[in-house]
Amino acid sequence: MTTNFTAPIARDATDTRVTFPTSFRWGAATAAYQIEGAVAEDGRTPSIWDTFSHTAGKVVGGDNGDAACDHYHRMPSDVGLMARLGLRSYRFSVSWSRLQAGGRGRLNPAGLDFYRRLLDELGARGIEPWLTLYHWDLPQELEDAGGWPNRDTAYRFADFADLVHGALGDQVTHWTTMNEPWCSAFLGYGDGHHAPGRTDRHDALAAAHHLMLGHGLAIEAMRAQQRPGVQLGVTLNLYAVSPATGSAPDAEAARRIDGLMNRWFLDPILRGGYPEDVRADLRTVDDFGFIADGDARVIAAPIDFLGVNYYTRHVVAAPAGGEWSLPTPSSWPGSEAVRFLDRGLPVTEMNWEIDPDGLTEVLTRVHRDYTDLPLYVTENGAACDDRIEADGTVQDPDRISYVDAHLRACHRAVQAGVPLRGYFAWSLMDNFEWAWGYGKRFGMIYVDYPTQRRITKASASWYADVIARNGLASVDETESLK
Repeated sequence: MTTNFTAPIARDATDTRVTFPTSFRWGAATAAYQIEGAVAEDGRTPSIWDTFSHTAGKVVGGDNGDAACDHYHRMPSDVGLMARLGLRSYRFSVSWSRLQAGGRGRLNPAGLDFYRRLLDELGARGIEPWLTLYHWDLPQELEDAGGWPNRDTAYRFADFADLVHGALGDQVTHWTTMNEPWCSAFLGYGDGHHAPGRTDRHDALAAAHHLMLGHGLAIEAMRAQQRPGVQLGVTLNLYAVSPATGSAPDAEAARRIDGLMNRWFLDPILRGGYPEDVRADLRTVDDFGFIADGDARVIAAPIDFLGVNYYTRHVVAAPAGGEWSLPTPSSWPGSEAVRFLDRGLPVTEMNWEIDPDGLTEVLTRVHRDYTDLPLYVTENGAACDDRIEADGTVQDPDRISYVDAHLRACHRAVQAGVPLRGYFAWSLMDNFEWAWGYGKRFGMIYVDYPTQRRITKASASWYADVIARNGLASVDETESLK
């Protein structure tokens, strides 16, 4: 599908030149398996994504992350590109199976050396590192032992976090335990669209709990090291959820999906327990025997910031047949029959509707209902149909429109009193986009995969201007840059 869109930019009083607070952090984000390649070098062992991507029919085009963007070998020049864009912060993940073979035992010196060299390069360029410990790439040996539905995996992750924090904590102050545990649990073990590709409602719910337990245990382990100035947090993918109509059944659909998508993770981390209404929805699905005494306290271990990943809004309607639950693989246990509707809005190449107001809604809701903690947009971006032009450039005005609109949404949240402290564009460069392979391009830097040549897209130059001015041009100025 080829999709041409222009993200709407509202022309209201906030859409003159927009300036963010002077301490606002500007960055970009990546993930290890999506960019590193070198999957069998220097002691790295397989992860679930190696296995999944090499299983026929799991990834579009039969793509895999064996080479990805070859960042493992091209890291210094990639950091040079970050510096030329003026990035102040860089959010990346470490590969668990590169650092700890099989997910157990001592850290691999060669893997550790790679990340130390990365941190040295970032430090030399004045770029602040934001390290994510887990971005979906569970060591295959731990999956073979049961994966995230197995409680022991949470303890293996805490051990890993403790070791990595001990080894790299002198160079990193901002640590994220998990990236999007909803995806790991419900796409990995519920509908099977992501690694490891399992389809079991009980496993999905147990995985979600143990991911959060692992998060809490990791926070406790890293906090115990008492490193001065350290900031510890977690990143959740959150959605605005709206009923399709004002009817009571559609409102019930929205309550259910908001519960599974947002509150199932926000509540235990920030309120100390699962939402009772969602537990009631799920009682016909699971008896929650995987929850042990004391787990709630661990999961609610105090954090210093919350990362928010946002891409679109869910608009939902009640099932056509009246039954909420269906015995089919789904990422929505107990609410498999809820309908997700399109509104006819412009969409990205992922076929995700563009709704920047949803980002303002999510940020204000989290601040109003949950926490005064600093918030960061740790992922936001658009997949576009990027092509190399005859003159060798990559023009991506649709991405500029998308990011511009979402940054204005961020600014509206700041004006409303939300403690939003930074924004990380997804992504720094095109990469292996999980089950969609290499066909979906989110990057501000174009990667020509056969040659691994990097080409700075128009959006990268535009974003460099945003960073330099600490804000946005007027709408007319933005249009002239595209």
